[in-house]
Amino acid sequence: MKKQLTAVLCLNLCMFSGVAMAEDSRETIDVALIGGGIMSATLGTFLEELQPDWKVNMYERLDHVAEESSNGWNNAGTGHSAFAEMNYTPQREDGSVDVSRPPKITEAFEITRQFLSYQVLNGVMHDPGAFINNTPHMSFVWGDDHIDFLRKRYEGMQKSSLYQGMEYSEDPEVIREWAPLMMEGRDSSQKVAATRMEAGTDAEWGEVTRQLVSALSEQHDNFSLSTRSEVRNLERNDDGTWKVTWADLDNDGEEHSINARHVFIGAGGAALPLLQKSGIPEGDIYAGFPVGGQFLVTSNPEIVHRHHAKAYGLAASGSPPMSVPHLDSRKLDGQQRILFGPFANFSTKFLKNGSWTDLFGSMTTSNTLPMMKVGLDNFSLVKYLIGQVMQSEDDRFEALKAYYPEAKREDWKLINAGQRVQIIKKDPEKGSVLQFGTEVVTSEDGTMSALLGASPGASTAPGIMLNLMARIFPEQLASDQWQATLKRMIPSFGQKLDGNEQLTNEIRAYTSSVLELGDTQPTPDNIERIEALKALARGQESNNKKAIDEDREEATESMENT
Repeated sequence: MKKQLTAVLCLNLCMFSGVAMAEDSRETIDVALIGGGIMSATLGTFLEELQPDWKVNMYERLDHVAEESSNGWNNAGTGHSAFAEMNYTPQREDGSVDVSRPPKITEAFEITRQFLSYQVLNGVMHDPGAFINNTPHMSFVWGDDHIDFLRKRYEGMQKSSLYQGMEYSEDPEVIREWAPLMMEGRDSSQKVAATRMEAGTDAEWGEVTRQLVSALSEQHDNFSLSTRSEVRNLERNDDGTWKVTWADLDNDGEEHSINARHVFIGAGGAALPLLQKSGIPEGDIYAGFPVGGQFLVTSNPEIVHRHHAKAYGLAASGSPPMSVPHLDSRKLDGQQRILFGPFANFSTKFLKNGSWTDLFGSMTTSNTLPMMKVGLDNFSLVKYLIGQVMQSEDDRFEALKAYYPEAKREDWKLINAGQRVQIIKKDPEKGSVLQFGTEVVTSEDGTMSALLGASPGASTAPGIMLNLMARIFPEQLASDQWQATLKRMIPSFGQKLDGNEQLTNEIRAYTSSVLELGDTQPTPDNIERIEALKALARGQESNNKKAIDEDREEATESMENT
């Protein structure tokens, strides 16, 4: 009997050992990227350049990458550089204008231009005209109060070296030259004002994403893309790694799992529910409120060729930043178009291709009350959304005519754009607040991270990912290897452009040349340095590198002394 009992115990022990061995045998990768949008594509591109021996997997639940927020039809397509977006410069109670935020956003977009330039120079990306084009950025207002605001905004921004090329005018004839469609048919007694920055850009973030992911898949053996793969659960393992469970949507949702040392959730509106599934306490303070968008669009060649600008107006009181009205020249699917909007609509979906239960599924015992409080504290936003939902076709067309007085209804059609999730965050003093920007959330040990929010989003993805890597890979980022590589990728890395006119012009001329933009021309003083930067990006040592570094150090020291 004792021998039989011993045999049974041994058999059970072997069975349990087999289970443990099977569990331990699950593949462990270095980084799991959830979501096939611009954020995951950018982080994956950085990691493959910085640490090519790491195993990186990307999971996307749709058939292709860049089909949600990153898709060109689902966002404004602006190279958000704060040239025209007046919501970045609020007016204070004393009437002055706060211009402290734009330089941060402008510098972030300069990082994006450098990141894209590096990819072009190294064959990762191609045909810059397919994803970025020069399109002047304008701020446009009417009425005495708004003109006074824009004038103060312009004067304040002129104190920064980043906006030396900005023009301001209250002359209708000058503004007509900048944007003829916006002035023709306008009441001659209406006072108007505008600013214009020729260095503005129109960008197709979907094409950027597709090119980056295509290069990752084709050029790196350690990268793997899984489409039609919906991540459904995230569990922490005893060894500190994460068990990532996803469903194969092409095989009746059959579930698979893998272990990952680091997980990044860059899944747009789906990021919050997945962050909640991870169970990290840092995610408990967030809730989300979905807001959808619509645009009026025309492809009529007679209209399209006469408006070459991204003209931003002022948002209605209480409305979210994504609702700022703008009449935009866009290049989508290889064709020039003009879009006007956005018009907000409401849905409980967190994604355009999401579920009607998304909002309710994200509600927990810890975030439901904060959501209700935000609704009470931001009644103007609630009122705005209700008004937008109740808008008729006539209402939307009248809004368009405020920017394009001679618009004809038959030239325009209404399209549905993307879904965004505005962040609601617990606040120790206010209880809860509505956040309109982007926010990076990381676990204490840095193994789990997520990006929440929507603005300025894609335009500043490289800068956002640099900040993320500083938090989750601090040792690697401090290493000589990573530092040297990042300085090749981002020549201004570790330096400030604002106040350093020489460096600003050098960097803009460098990226303008590579991306075929033409907004900043090289000068006799920096043409050799620009060619040296190109050589350095390609991994070719330049005889001028030492001279470039010395010039930069001298310029930086001069700026600091000033």
